[in-house]
Amino acid sequence: MDENSDKDLGQVRREYSLDRMDDAQLPSDPMLLFGAWMEQARQSENLDPTAMTLSTVEEDGNPSSRIVLLKKIDRGRLVFFTNYSSRKAREIQSSSRVAAHFYWPELERQVKIAGKAEPLEDAESDRYFQSRPFESQVAAWASPQSTVVPHREYLENEYRRYLEKFKGSKVIPRPEFWGGFAVTPSRIEFWQGGKFRLHDRIEYALKDEQWTRVRLAP
Repeated sequence: MDENSDKDLGQVRREYSLDRMDDAQLPSDPMLLFGAWMEQARQSENLDPTAMTLSTVEEDGNPSSRIVLLKKIDRGRLVFFTNYSSRKAREIQSSSRVAAHFYWPELERQVKIAGKAEPLEDAESDRYFQSRPFESQVAAWASPQSTVVPHREYLENEYRRYLEKFKGSKVIPRPEFWGGFAVTPSRIEFWQGGKFRLHDRIEYALKDEQWTRVRLAP
């Protein structure tokens, strides 16, 4: 990227004017607000409203981020699924503290969540796995996620091998190395774009099993 490109990036900006957050209308439970915002995001033109950036911590202390899909809100927990041998899963096993971030530009909104991730109950993982399309179930068996493979053909061959193995099966068992994680939030920040960069930032924090709420300067 040359110097002129840097100058061009400095001129990229937009104005925010869609909505405001009224303190008097905010619920005491942030998950109620999150659920409402998620539903509005689903009704918007966003192609991936459930996509969230999940950040974990590597053993050497470096942050590690990737996009995963939120699949369920269960008893105040955010649920996603992955291979338990994946990098993210190994990092969660090393340090359960994670952060999640949702961005819905069509609504001029962001949500930032910090919390603790724990493996989901086996029965819940079983239920979700059986709800997946047949091809996705096969792919879960075929892909040794986050491991080095010689080439793409290796993955395609593994997929065909498991496709043949489960051909005609009414039920494909969930691999023991695949399942869900549930993130229990301890802090949630809601961001709503505002005029003149006077954005709304509302932060909820869990203390002694009670949620507190403050407004932050943008």
